[in-house]
Amino acid sequence: MPKYLLTALFLIAPLAVAQTSKPAAAPAAPAVANPTVTVHTSQGDITMELYADKSPKSVANFLRYVHEGFYAGTVFHRVIPGYLIQGGLYTAELQPRRTHSPVASEADNGLSNLRGTVAVARGADPNSGTSQFFINLVDDRRLDYVGNQNGLTWGYTVFAKVTKGMDVVDKIAALPTRAQGPFAADVPNPLVVIQSVSVEGEAAPAPAPASAAAAKPPVTPAPRKSK
Repeated sequence: MPKYLLTALFLIAPLAVAQTSKPAAAPAAPAVANPTVTVHTSQGDITMELYADKSPKSVANFLRYVHEGFYAGTVFHRVIPGYLIQGGLYTAELQPRRTHSPVASEADNGLSNLRGTVAVARGADPNSGTSQFFINLVDDRRLDYVGNQNGLTWGYTVFAKVTKGMDVVDKIAALPTRAQGPFAADVPNPLVVIQSVSVEGEAAPAPAPASAAAAKPPVTPAPRKSK
């Protein structure tokens, strides 16, 4: 079975609900209109502008995890050259951390999945995104919102853009990959660790506890066949 077709099957699989914590109060809106954050990784720094004006719920959700120190010690667990790099949930042992309740999709915000943009990773349900995100390596408008008919037409919410460090993103994308832990493929070797995420103008958060939920691997965005 072709690799991309096999991976696409994950999109219709049920979400691993055990990874999600009990419902919590919605995150507060960011204080700065469009905050800037830097993701410090074992391969270098990636700086992103968050589109709080276009994706307020998604940005507030992302910043909640940042302020909790959630991302420290997680990895980019999925690398597909010519498509995306993805991370924000798994530890270096490839165990998923417990997350907050999902955030509502904002994929119809007019933003497009272009090279360097950052989007919310989710499962078949458009409103199932939690802490995971992916960075687009190419312009891929097939991931954009085109209608609310189903999970595919909903697309993926763009909530940020890389403003510095695309060379680091490309370096991560060029790493060799392998099967590891719960994943049959696409895990970079070596693993790319997110050491911390800092918000410009704010003090660095303390790292979150390294506890992981006992759950199946959650669903991730599926590659679509090239035309």
